[in-house]
Order: sequence, then structure tokens, then C-alpha cells
Amino acid sequence: MAAIVEKTFQFVIVGGGIAGVTCVEQLSSQIPSAEVALITAGPQIKAVTNYKQVSQTLEEFDVEERPSSVLEEKFPNLTVIQSAVKSLHTQSHSVETADGRVFGYEKLCICSGGRPKLLTQENPHVLGIRDTDSAQEFQKRLSNAKRIVVVGNGGIALELVYEVEGCEVIWAVKDKAIGNTFFDAGAAQFLIPSLEADKPERDALCKRPRYTTEEPAVGTSHTFTADRNPRGHGAGPTEPGSALGPDWHEGIALRGAEQVSRRVSVEYQCEVEKIFTSEELLNSQTLEPENAGAWPVYIQLTNGKTFGCDFVVSATGVVPNTEPFLHGNKFALADDAGLRVDEHMMTSEQHVYAAGDVCTACWEHSALWQQMRLWTQARQMGWYAGRCMAAHILSEPIELDFCFELFSHITKFFNYKVVLLGKFNGQGLGSNHELLVRCTKGHEYVKVVLSGGRMVGAVLIGETDLEETFENLILNQMDLTRYGEDLLNPDVDIEDYFD
Repeated sequence: MAAIVEKTFQFVIVGGGIAGVTCVEQLSSQIPSAEVALITAGPQIKAVTNYKQVSQTLEEFDVEERPSSVLEEKFPNLTVIQSAVKSLHTQSHSVETADGRVFGYEKLCICSGGRPKLLTQENPHVLGIRDTDSAQEFQKRLSNAKRIVVVGNGGIALELVYEVEGCEVIWAVKDKAIGNTFFDAGAAQFLIPSLEADKPERDALCKRPRYTTEEPAVGTSHTFTADRNPRGHGAGPTEPGSALGPDWHEGIALRGAEQVSRRVSVEYQCEVEKIFTSEELLNSQTLEPENAGAWPVYIQLTNGKTFGCDFVVSATGVVPNTEPFLHGNKFALADDAGLRVDEHMMTSEQHVYAAGDVCTACWEHSALWQQMRLWTQARQMGWYAGRCMAAHILSEPIELDFCFELFSHITKFFNYKVVLLGKFNGQGLGSNHELLVRCTKGHEYVKVVLSGGRMVGAVLIGETDLEETFENLILNQMDLTRYGEDLLNPDVDIEDYFD
């Protein structure tokens, strides 16, 4: 017998992260009379604060955890249902929550985000960092730790390695350079000295906009040490659920048990072969790392090295969190296991939309945009999904939003402002592109990607003040051939050319 539907809402949104909350706000302001429900596992939601439109496509904002009651006070038409989703029945337009309640919907938007790809499940010595709970657990365990191994090369790994003090860090990355999701080996080389120093020294500008990067050979490692003053911070809030904000480490004291301030060794081009306890190590005849049995856990890397440590941090990215929605339904999935959505954020199931990390954009992309599972895109997709849902109810036409015209993202790594525009890593361009680079050690790193004489991407690290100019150059696709290398000459004010 089918469970009885407790209440039917015009719109039901699943997930209290940035995409879900932004979708709720958009729907509630577009159709204030509509009954909207937000189903979220934890009592806290993620709110966008201090939103600032920096340029046509670039935006900056903070992410704050707030009690869900804040949303209900703001939108009288909104009901927040605090429970995880157990199952979705697209045929009967209903959602069952973990506490056994059933709610009907006219239109549904799935914003359930991503879950961490853990190196191994159920190992007490392996910690994934995804939400505030796991960040607090990390902080607690770090306070007694002398050495940790961080595996992964994405945003969380980059931030973590930079922020941790008082503890030795072995950083295992599968690539030839750090941070390759966000930038190339040249930018990585620019950032690496930040792991050694408190205040980077400013060097004279290197005039010719070219660079070489010496790739570390397979099996080699770099070690950086720094002497820094510890900074004390208070602990952050604690609730399970959606992903961390971009400044998740602010307000959390990431200090280990050692007196050293910072010591990071990077192991390049390697992955995890095996993780085992000191007992397993002592019983195995094949391995004899330094002081066997001295550490609670050992990690063997594919480069043949084995390290003992207090615990391993798994920071190897996320997978779309589609788990509760697939059973009994016919969702089309993309190659990356996300829910396929069209240019109106609709899935293959009628009246079901998706936004944020759980979905994969399967419309024909603009030549200058790509999907990356980032905060900015979660906000944009949630906002646009809300607009599409409202437009469909109001029978209004809707066009693909301008934010999907040009990829743009602002973030911070190693205390530098980082701006990424367009095909910033030459994504999908093959060998049909050239790079111009200007680098001032400890100050700024500027790279532009040109294809057919036109700018198609850029990486800006530091306070360059070039983002708006470059955004315009990319959007208007002006032929820049005649400027040649002068394009990045600091003595030439590019803006004068293009006013």
C-alpha cells in the first residue's frame, strides 16, 4: 500500500547547500504565493552573504551557515523539512523522507550536491573533509598529530596544506604539479615558495613573458619548511550536511602537536597503493619503512615510498550525490555519474530539475564555458533552475543565462587572489593555442591563452586588476595579433587600447 501524502507543494527543493538555498530564494521571490518546501538533512543551511558582482560575469561572495529558520522568516511561503530523503517516486510525484513522511510536488529540484570520493571506506585512520563536522573532526585530530599525509590535488587539498601548522605534511599528488585543476605548472611554480615563507619577497619583474618549468622526475619529492608564528582561532560551527564554504578554514585553528611551524613535502605523480595499520606492517615482510610500528597508520604510494603518519586526509574530489533518487526512476546519467540536465536545468524525468554538484550540464556549451563543481556554479545553477521552474509554471519563455557564456571564478590560494576566466588551462583546445605569461615572483602571475589571435582564457594570481579588461577581451573576441607580447607588457596600459 502506498504511503499517504502528508502535503503537496508546488515546488520541492532537496538540499540545503548553496544551489538548493539559492533556488528556494529565486522561486520564493518570483512567485511569492507558491508553496515551497526545502528538504534538508541538517538544521543548518548554506547562505550566500556579501554578494558582489565584480564584473559582467565575475562574482564574489561568502558562504555562511545559518539556521534554516532564517529562511522561513524571510519567506512566509516556505516550509523547511528537516530530514534526509529516502526515496523519490517520479511517477506519483512524491518524495519520501528518512523519517517516513511523504510529500507531493508539482515540480522538484534536486540539489543534493556531491559526496567525497574517499580513498577507502570505514577506515578510522582515513578522514575525508567535506562538511563542517568532518572539518571539526580534522581539527581535533590534528591537535595531537605530528605527521599527516594529504592525498589529492583539488581546492580543499591546496587550502589545507597551506593552512596546517605545527605538523609535518606529506602531500601526495597524482599530477606533475600542484593544483592542476585550477592552473598549470607555471602557476604552481609561482605558488610553491608560499609553502616555505611567511612573507614572499618581491623580485624584479621578469621582462620576457615566457616561462620554463622543470618538472620533478617521477619518484622525487620536494620539501618546504617555514618558521611561522602560530595564530590562534576559535572553532567553527558544527552540523552535518552540505559542503564547506570557500573559507572553511577561517575560524578553525589548524595546528598540530609539533613546535615546527610548517613542513610540507610534495610527492608528485603518485597515488595510493595501500593503507595499513602498524600491526599489518609488522606482519608483512616486504615493507620496512622508518620506525615500523611507531605510527598508527602507514600509507604506501605507487612511487614505492611508504610513510607512517597519525592519519590520512582524503581530499580527492567529490562524486555527484544521486544515491536516494535513482532507484525505481529512469534518470539519464552523464559519464561523470551526474544527473544529465538540459539548458533549462531539467533532468530526463518530467517535472524534475537539478542544480549544483549533483548535475551535469548536457546542453551544447558556449566555446568559453565549462562545468566545474565550484561554489560559483552551484549558486548560478540554483538561481537559474529557480528561474526556469518559475518560467515553466508561468508559461514564460526563458533563454540560457548569460553566466553560462563565459567560465569565470574568483578564489584564494596560498593567500593570493586567483581569477580564472574562459579556457584558462587551454581546455579542449588541443595544440591550437599559445600562451603569454608575465610573472613577478611573490607578487603576481598572469597567463593568457590565445587561439587564432583571440583571447580565450586567462589565469590571474595576485592583485593584477586585469580581470575586467581580460573578461571584455574574451567576450568580444577582438583580434589581438597586432599587440603581440605587448599585450602583457606592464608598461603598456592595455585598457587604453580597448576603451
